[in-house]
Amino acid sequence: MFGDLFEEEEDFSFLLNSPDGKGRKIISKDAEIPEPRGSTRLSGLKNQGGTCYLNSLLQTLLFTPEFREALFSLGPKDLGSLEEKDDPDSKVRIIPLQLQRLFAQLLLLDQQAASTTELTSSFGWNSNEETGQHDVQELNRILFSALESSLEGTSGHNLIQDLYHGTAVNRIKCHECGYVSERQEDFLDLTVAVRNMCSLEESLCNMYVEEEIFEGDNLYRCGACTKLVPAAKSTKLRKLPPFLTVSLLRFNFDFTKCERYKETSRYTFPTRLNIRPFCEQQQLEDLAYAYELFSVIIHKGGCYGGHYHVYIWDVDELGNWDCQEKVKKSVAQDDVDDHESPAVILASVIAEAGANKMVSIDQLGQKLLEHTGTSWNKMYRKQHGGIRKFLQSHPHIFHLTSDGSSVGLAQSDKRATDVLVFDQNTTENLHTPERSVSHWFDFNDSSVQPILEKDIEKQFQGKESAYMLFYRKSHLQRPKEAIGNAWFGVPDYLRQEMDHANKELQQKRVESDTEINRLELHLHLSSCYRFDNGALHPTVSRNDSILEITVDRRGTVGDMKQTIFKLIDKSLEGQVLSIAKTLPAGLHLFHNLNDDKINLISTGIKDREDIFVWDGKKVGGVLVQTGADCAPLLLTILQQTPNNGPAYRESQFVFPANSRLCDVQEKLTGVSTQEPLLCLKSTESSGGWSVCTLKDMNKTLKMLGVKDGSCLLLLNAHKAGEIIFASENGLNPNFLQVQDWCRPQDKQETVQISVTPNTIVSNIRIKAVEKLQLQQFEDDACLRPLHKNGKLLPPVPENITVQEAEIKTGNVLALCRGRSPQISELFLYFIPGTDLENGQEQDIILEETLTVKESLELMLQKADLPAETGWHLRKMDWCYEAGDAITDEESTLKELNIRSGDIFVITEGRLPPKGFLKLPVWLYCPHGQQDDINQIASHLAALHVLPCGEDALKDGPDSNFCFVGHIELSGENSLQDLKIQIMTLPFLEALGIPSPEFLRIWTLENKHLGKILRSPNLQISDYNLGIRTVLCVETLQSEERLGPQDLLLRVQLAVPGECRYFPPVDIVWDVSHGCTGHALRQRIANHCSLPVDKVEIAKHFPDKHEWLQISSWTQQVSKKRKKKKAENLQGAPYHLKDGDTIGVKNLFLDNRTDFASEDDYIAKEKRRQDINGKLNSDQNEHLNNEKNVCKEKDRPRPRKTESALSIRVGVFR
Repeated sequence: MFGDLFEEEEDFSFLLNSPDGKGRKIISKDAEIPEPRGSTRLSGLKNQGGTCYLNSLLQTLLFTPEFREALFSLGPKDLGSLEEKDDPDSKVRIIPLQLQRLFAQLLLLDQQAASTTELTSSFGWNSNEETGQHDVQELNRILFSALESSLEGTSGHNLIQDLYHGTAVNRIKCHECGYVSERQEDFLDLTVAVRNMCSLEESLCNMYVEEEIFEGDNLYRCGACTKLVPAAKSTKLRKLPPFLTVSLLRFNFDFTKCERYKETSRYTFPTRLNIRPFCEQQQLEDLAYAYELFSVIIHKGGCYGGHYHVYIWDVDELGNWDCQEKVKKSVAQDDVDDHESPAVILASVIAEAGANKMVSIDQLGQKLLEHTGTSWNKMYRKQHGGIRKFLQSHPHIFHLTSDGSSVGLAQSDKRATDVLVFDQNTTENLHTPERSVSHWFDFNDSSVQPILEKDIEKQFQGKESAYMLFYRKSHLQRPKEAIGNAWFGVPDYLRQEMDHANKELQQKRVESDTEINRLELHLHLSSCYRFDNGALHPTVSRNDSILEITVDRRGTVGDMKQTIFKLIDKSLEGQVLSIAKTLPAGLHLFHNLNDDKINLISTGIKDREDIFVWDGKKVGGVLVQTGADCAPLLLTILQQTPNNGPAYRESQFVFPANSRLCDVQEKLTGVSTQEPLLCLKSTESSGGWSVCTLKDMNKTLKMLGVKDGSCLLLLNAHKAGEIIFASENGLNPNFLQVQDWCRPQDKQETVQISVTPNTIVSNIRIKAVEKLQLQQFEDDACLRPLHKNGKLLPPVPENITVQEAEIKTGNVLALCRGRSPQISELFLYFIPGTDLENGQEQDIILEETLTVKESLELMLQKADLPAETGWHLRKMDWCYEAGDAITDEESTLKELNIRSGDIFVITEGRLPPKGFLKLPVWLYCPHGQQDDINQIASHLAALHVLPCGEDALKDGPDSNFCFVGHIELSGENSLQDLKIQIMTLPFLEALGIPSPEFLRIWTLENKHLGKILRSPNLQISDYNLGIRTVLCVETLQSEERLGPQDLLLRVQLAVPGECRYFPPVDIVWDVSHGCTGHALRQRIANHCSLPVDKVEIAKHFPDKHEWLQISSWTQQVSKKRKKKKAENLQGAPYHLKDGDTIGVKNLFLDNRTDFASEDDYIAKEKRRQDINGKLNSDQNEHLNNEKNVCKEKDRPRPRKTESALSIRVGVFR
């Protein structure tokens, strides 16, 4: 009904934070080191996704010193220890122990924010409770109940009762006989209404001062009179707790609109509260009724989403509160006055006129102005509306006449008004101990900020307003030794643990700081370089020309020089260091590092930067210019060939970026001329070239926007027609180059054909034949695109346009012998399997409607191969390797999505008939068996019986699999037949397998073992094996007959005290009686001959190189809750299956909880380095997505069903 009432609106923009691209090392999340505490010296709490409500309550409990010290006073005798939590015989109170540990971390551990994951795990919470937000008022009651249950039977069993328990008494007094009926109620918090109330005092007055009258039709049955009589009901506070918790009912339901809403009107509450008027006994000293506010939990947002944070008074002054300047400014500003409750003020004004007199509304406004010095409209209208509306909304205090012109005090509430006025005055006159300026802080998850006490008034109203109040009795004084002492009351064992953790954190921060500020530089010595063609080039191999050094980025240039010259040669100390970059043209120097005092961060040096060591002037006797303006540009020059044809050839030249275009032209032509002969690529969408103007000739390449890899077209000065052609065609001469491939000659003649996007390909061929004078081949010629590597591509159909053929201007086409295919025809390549190594491809044109079988027959005829031998087709993949056989011979080429240019391999051998499968078989050979396998492979290789061709014997040097051959079998064969046929393969025969029961058959999926084929009497068709299925056979030392409910696991026992494991051992586990953690632990304990409680197990995830511990602890579920779903390790998160590796620790010899091995650490580090290398390239994508994420935040989210909150506690009776 309430949907996601307390769903949290968190800010996830931090997910977009990315490295700054300045070479800083990026630490993965797993290795992230907590930041130290901020200026407040107080620690926050990390938000697990929606636990801000939990964080606010935990901080309040932490800064309740009496609660904190009472919890710390419980030792191991009462609570046990966390080391024994997995012992089924021990009664460890996990929740209070984890709460103790969390409080110790918040007090003593030097980190910006502590984690609550271990505490929420002790609650039995899963990700739903951690990421979905709940009501903090509900959590307060549930947490206290869980603590009371956890502390049963300990010296702290009354902890919650002593600090928070209070009682209220309900009285009903008979108006006829005077008999009083009493009923006492206990409370841990007071829930007060906010609707139609102005202040906390008014709400308390409504609850504990006003009487409910039973009269008329609503009479009370008196127990003494035994009849219905008039009576009065009242409630009073009988026992006051040391700590008073007040929950404000800000969320209500509008039955008219049938929707929930949040009460955001102004609702005040005092920092000092006098509770005397609401108590049963009022004869005690003032201090017995005086409370001081010390925590305000605030809810920001509406009834369908929000966020919690908390204002807390630091009673023990543990934090660094730096708001003294703010206090001085606040004292100096008197324009912000404390506003009294308008209901109290109006009641006082009316009471002054007389107890039973009515006051006109107009006179009331004037009297209010005289009483307060300001009008209603100026003071209260914004928060409470008009004065008449306000009076009407408080009928229990004010009584209006029927015409609404006059107002008086309600008869039943005159006493209540007196109490309100009394409370307002006595609160100010209470003789409470003087206290200095209160140190208040705003705890907002990980952030802790100092605030002023007056900032609490900002939470009286609005969408961000107070939701829960915590008061402490004023007479509770703290010992002097507790002030400013975070160690006070913390047990010695927690002190030692936090001290050790702080030392480890400090060491990690030093190491991390060193790593983050480490710069890896590539050092280049001038003695290993020469200056040639505008750039520096090594005279030795690249590895020999580079020295790698490491420096601290926080140092200066002078420090870096000292490190470098100390490393290479101190005699070179006078030389210059320059920042260099590798460009396509070679190495270029950008600027010199001359100022020794400047720090490296200011120089802009990045990680893996190139540093060049030289004399600052020459390299190899050649003067070298430095700077970005003269950076060498590698340009592609299109220049006319010297023969008679107008074709162009490509050549590459290097020019400095500050070279003038006229100088570039002079160097290319060897002639100084004012006539522009260079063309730049046109910026228009149509492409083409733009002839440079006279003004452009005096501009530099950089000014013209020429960059590395740009292309320039050099026209022939002697061919005016070419320049005219370039000028008269809109500065956009589109052309194609056609080469003569019909006549054998050393160098193909090339002609240029001008085209438009709508030019028909046949017209291009006709023009090319005419210009090349190849009329004898006019009817037997076609155009084929020429690839950059010189390879001919498939012919272009002649009855389509240039645009439809996707031919770009400037491309080169070859005029070849042969006809071009029609639209419905395909130009294909094929090659016999016997000629695969020689690569002698043949081409053929086929109709796309032909079947594979018909296409194969035509290819065999053209290749002159006998059809009776038996052949089939395989399609060549992009790696130029034969793929899978095309088994569907009756399908057409079009149905199989065959395209022109595809290559086929004609492979010898007929396809198996329908219902038969031809499957590859691999052998599983772990590293321990590879020596024996290699010996057999060597022996079989000498006999020439090893499989060869497309399948490699060994899938890489570190692989656990080797290929042993193919088998062909029918779907009607059984698994037993499959094993027998596999045993006939030469490799398996050499292994000497006694019987099929000594073989285990797996499917191989992505080079990993998949599922086991079991039940030997099942047919192969029952396993749903496809043509792409790959089988893997594993040899066994003993016979094996796996049942359908048997699970095969590889168990590895950890080497005590080391990060490695003994070789794996296979065990079979029958899961028919339940696949639970307890059952698996029992099975492995029996296998290892160990007690169950001395075995710890975990599953290995090889893809992530991580271990997930398998717990056998089962949580208790109350009768009111639904039946918990049965545990199953084959489901999430373990997904246990055949072949999984289970790590085992013997707790007799090894108490470490970390299952990771050295191989896991190495693999994770390698993966981290790979990820860090990709992060820089992903920066732009993250920045572009930031706006989209911000938009998603503003978009309304669908409401989720609110789940009930619970904390699961063990039984300690």
